[in-house]
Amino acid sequence: MAACSNESSEAMAPPFGDLETRLGHTFSQPDLLAQALTHPSIVHGRAPRKSTPYERLEFLGDRVLGLAVADMLFRAFPHEPEGALARRHAALVRREALARVAGRIGLGALIVLSRSEEEGGGRTNPGLLADACEAVIGALYADAGFEVAAAFIRAQWAPLMAEAAAPPKDSKTALQEWAQGLGKPLPVYTTLGMEGPPHDPVFHVSVVVAGAEAATGTGNSKRAAEQMAAALLLEKVIR
Repeated sequence: MAACSNESSEAMAPPFGDLETRLGHTFSQPDLLAQALTHPSIVHGRAPRKSTPYERLEFLGDRVLGLAVADMLFRAFPHEPEGALARRHAALVRREALARVAGRIGLGALIVLSRSEEEGGGRTNPGLLADACEAVIGALYADAGFEVAAAFIRAQWAPLMAEAAAPPKDSKTALQEWAQGLGKPLPVYTTLGMEGPPHDPVFHVSVVVAGAEAATGTGNSKRAAEQMAAALLLEKVIR
């Protein structure tokens, strides 16, 4: 689909038939799906920064995904303790998992982007694809309720859940074990800052291990940001 320029006064909604088939739901309010596929750069490129329907749906979809995945794990692993379930959950709701699902259902070609985002490779950007996937989940929930959204999540996340026979290691623990195995000092975490409102903060944390380039993670708590930073650093050093 052709990119929309910042100067465009109206974002054109893409055709939804094939996507609705992949989602397993025909929208009674198709505007919700259009909003979920209209990136904030369309608005922010020509207006002061403000919240958009896309971002509100992304917020909603994040919470729906978290609950649906928690329910899947609770039922699939009845004998695992909370800590193991939490590690599985973190792996399944992280950006990489969302981006994989977005790629599988073809969201990249349907997102309405500003020209700058288009030229910057937005259609293949994992973070952007993950956000769009959350927005689409939010749209499913807003249009038809939890069960419809959860049915989509179960269909798309079941293969991801089946990939890990054992719970993944906590990223901070895995990074610490890697460092100790090489005789390196323990990883050092530094809080770089916090932004956003008190009820929905975003923390930025960096982690460094001797001999490796630092990595920076974000999250709605320091722990979550540390976990992301550790995971990103592990990706750099273990290939």
